[in-house]
Amino acid sequence: MELRQLRYFVRIVETGSMGHAAADLDIGVSALSQQMTRLENELSIRLLQRTSRGVVPTSAGLAFYSQAQLAIRHADDAILAAREARLSGHVSVGMPPSTASVLGIPFISAMQQNYADVRLHLVESLSGNLARMIATRQLDLAVVFQQEKKPRWSASPILEERLFIIGTPALLANVAEETIAPAQLADIPLIMPSAGHGLRSRLEAICQEHSMAVNIVAEIDGLTLLMNAVRAGLGATLQPGAAISHLSNAPLRVIGVHNPILSRPNFLVSLNDSELTPAALAARVLLSKTMRQLVHAGAWPGATLYGN
Repeated sequence: MELRQLRYFVRIVETGSMGHAAADLDIGVSALSQQMTRLENELSIRLLQRTSRGVVPTSAGLAFYSQAQLAIRHADDAILAAREARLSGHVSVGMPPSTASVLGIPFISAMQQNYADVRLHLVESLSGNLARMIATRQLDLAVVFQQEKKPRWSASPILEERLFIIGTPALLANVAEETIAPAQLADIPLIMPSAGHGLRSRLEAICQEHSMAVNIVAEIDGLTLLMNAVRAGLGATLQPGAAISHLSNAPLRVIGVHNPILSRPNFLVSLNDSELTPAALAARVLLSKTMRQLVHAGAWPGATLYGN
């Protein structure tokens, strides 16, 4: 038995008409009739009787009607109490730098609008560091690029990000096209995060797939300094669309990588539901929703949602 079936039944009795009740409930008459048939079958009792004047409750239906009204009032009171009880507490969320550049402010704003009494602790760090912080219970949630198979973790793939080569026009002068093949990365001096970083691991996997070596001229584990070095012409970098979104008027070329297209997944990971507070559970839903909204709005360059 479902709460909506009780609401349907009560409205039918109140209006005395299946058609009027269906109009009030904004559903089809056939669908409403099917719900009542299921309810009666579940109870093994005839609740409604059709007459020339409409629909009237049977004697069992009248008894059921008074109790259904009471159940609905209790349910409505519970819903109201839940809505009026302001969620509070503390939640820690981790994001890699490139992700935070797109997701950070919208997520903070969404938390303030929806859960003003929840204290948000936002950590910006490398994907591998965030995974370790989840494992040691320093974070409740995090966006990471590699799915760790941990028995006490929850991990959901949210989106896939395309990767691009970014560099000054002078440094990339020998690249005539606006797209390159992965093998051409070997000819470009690169500035990348250090080994163990999710993006560096993706590059190493590309090198292994294509049996090639790349020229890493510098390792920088900070997005701001890394992009400043790229702007200075010290090397190019392989970054996702999120890093591109804040280039504004920077005189840099952005070159796609094709055949195959290079990308990386974004996983939303957390502790198991049983270990998360109500505040953390609510924040996880809102974080996923915010990520999806940014992609739908075209505010996350190069990102596509899984399942789309």
